[in-house]
Amino acid sequence: MARKRRLLVPEASQGVNRLKADVMAKEGYKVDPASPDNVKYEVAKELNVPLQKGNNGTLTSKQAGQVGGKIGGSMVKEMIKMAKNNLND
Repeated sequence: MARKRRLLVPEASQGVNRLKADVMAKEGYKVDPASPDNVKYEVAKELNVPLQKGNNGTLTSKQAGQVGGKIGGSMVKEMIKMAKNNLND
């Protein structure tokens, strides 16, 4: 069963997308700020994961986790850095 991940605060989606675009650009990926979710295809290609638009039912959870972990992990690191900077201020 497919499930759609949604933010707890829908109004935050624009900020989250901006963060994703900024973080992945710093990681050296070419990111279109209008559609930062497309960076996952570039990450997948780098990791040799056969991710494509549409149905990816043949991917293993390990493969999907490699792509999502690379993106999400980078975003978490950046959010921790931002939180530390805010604590210092």
